[in-house]
Amino acid sequence: MNGKVIAVSKSATHTMQKFNQESITLVKGLGVEGDAHAGETVKHRSRVAKDPTQPNLRQVHLIHSELFDEVGEKGFEVAAGRMGENITTRGINLLALPRGTHLHIGETAVVEVTGLRNPCSQINGIQDGLLKAVLDRDAEGNLIRKAGIMGIVLQGGVINTGDSIIIKLPVQPHLPLEKV
Repeated sequence: MNGKVIAVSKSATHTMQKFNQESITLVKGLGVEGDAHAGETVKHRSRVAKDPTQPNLRQVHLIHSELFDEVGEKGFEVAAGRMGENITTRGINLLALPRGTHLHIGETAVVEVTGLRNPCSQINGIQDGLLKAVLDRDAEGNLIRKAGIMGIVLQGGVINTGDSIIIKLPVQPHLPLEKV
């Protein structure tokens, strides 16, 4: 149940797209060095407007590249970083991980999974209709958010494209991911 980093991205400004880099540096308790969303307290503008003192549970955004394959089959073209993620993965079912999972990435970095990304209508700015393509419903009609997961940095380090990701599940009982 291990995976691989296929791209790393960041942006110093609040834009939907993050730009691919050769490497990114994770800073303990803050997030991606030089990224607009790094910090101990919330940085997403909608959350800052509600309460700027909230802890930042969205320091690092990860998306599974398999989502790009899925939406590609529906006619959408999405590349790594385009949906605002910092780390694009392959080989991990990110959405199935329980809350509190530790992702050991590269040589030293550790990210704790805090929850699901709650995609907003800004995604339609990438391509019209993309928001609907990254949302689904289960058999009971519950909303399924497929636009990646969020995490906090427990241990810093440099992450490069091609680095391995080792998954360490939390102790039982496992808590399902909820939007953060």
